[in-house]
Amino acid sequence: MKYSFLCLSLLFTLGIQAQMQPDLESQINDIESQVIEWRRDFHEHPELSNREFKTAEKIAKHLKSLGLEVQTGVAKTGVVGILKGDNPGKVVALRADIDALPVTERNELPFKSKVTTEFLGKTTGVMHACGHDTHTAILMGVAEILSKNKDKINGTVKFIFQPAEEGPPPGEKGGASVMITEGVLKNPDVDAIFGLHINSGTPVGTIRYKPEGTMAAVERFVINVKGKQTHGSAPWSGTDPILISAKIIDGLQTIISRDSKLVDGAAVISVGKITSGVRFNIIPESAELIGTIRTLDADMKAVILKRMSEMVPAIAKAYGGDATIEFQNNTAITYNDPDLTNKMLPTLQNIAGKDKVELVKATTGGEDFSFFQEVIPGFYFFLGGQTPGETLSAPHHTPDFFIDESGMLLGVKVMSQLALDYLNN
Repeated sequence: MKYSFLCLSLLFTLGIQAQMQPDLESQINDIESQVIEWRRDFHEHPELSNREFKTAEKIAKHLKSLGLEVQTGVAKTGVVGILKGDNPGKVVALRADIDALPVTERNELPFKSKVTTEFLGKTTGVMHACGHDTHTAILMGVAEILSKNKDKINGTVKFIFQPAEEGPPPGEKGGASVMITEGVLKNPDVDAIFGLHINSGTPVGTIRYKPEGTMAAVERFVINVKGKQTHGSAPWSGTDPILISAKIIDGLQTIISRDSKLVDGAAVISVGKITSGVRFNIIPESAELIGTIRTLDADMKAVILKRMSEMVPAIAKAYGGDATIEFQNNTAITYNDPDLTNKMLPTLQNIAGKDKVELVKATTGGEDFSFFQEVIPGFYFFLGGQTPGETLSAPHHTPDFFIDESGMLLGVKVMSQLALDYLNN
């Protein structure tokens, strides 16, 4: 046993990630059913952002049972567990998001969510429609495995269970940025962080990754248009905010097609909500437009925000009205540190198989894991959750979203080995 440990240490010293040790792999295989059971419980009892009270209780209870130092109430409902290895070394963080979405589930799983709630004045179902239930269960499994193998750990592992990744309710703060403000990356100071996202369109057993910008920065914007109310039969007697809104929407798309250097990265401006008027024959006084901006290049983001700030009031003025625009930063660019990514790539390949680790293009989805990456080096990758042989899967954030649970075991293996390899190499 001593000789085996010395050989393993030598491999790490040489900068080579070792294959997963048989005893570790056996332990992980043995808890697969428990990880699935946790996931099903979270799936059946989902909680919205900043309301993950029972979810947090279950996580904290498990971490305490493993003998970890546990912090609760971080960023309102977040949980942090600290595991100190038997040997000194660096500190690595592993992160999982724990919140669900205001989506009504539309499948017949035996653990289907039947939870309903009021969200923004409307009755809706609550569903883990993005896979955060799997992320939470996977990280709980990793915590159990690593806590049983402290003799293999040179340093400290910090388990971060983050609330409100989908964004806090209006008027509240939440998510990764609040955890950072409250010191989640301090005491002990974290050197690097890893995270994963299960994906319904990626086959089970496959891992996908990209160095540098992998997911987009996300801004929410609100445009308020002011016109002059009048009878619908006499539009010349007023100023139509709906017409102005249409012109603004049309104009915003020219920022993408004419002002954005798309060879540097994708960019999107989408208006998702328009509110105006109360009756068919009244031209209203005002309109509100709410939308999102997605960018993968910091310079392009600056150009888009500048042009939108110039264009919105100018278009409104041209048609006799007024308009203002406000921006809210939701996430930064999910940026995988190139050195860290290259260093940890052999771990992914050793655990999943070289042919199952795929380099992909960036996406315009957003992730507030990006806020951690603004502070310390981070690596974020995608884990397969699509049933083998399937070609069409329901997208994330939809009522029919489905994850094949057989993909979760690889998540436990990879996250466990990433922590060990980073600390021991």
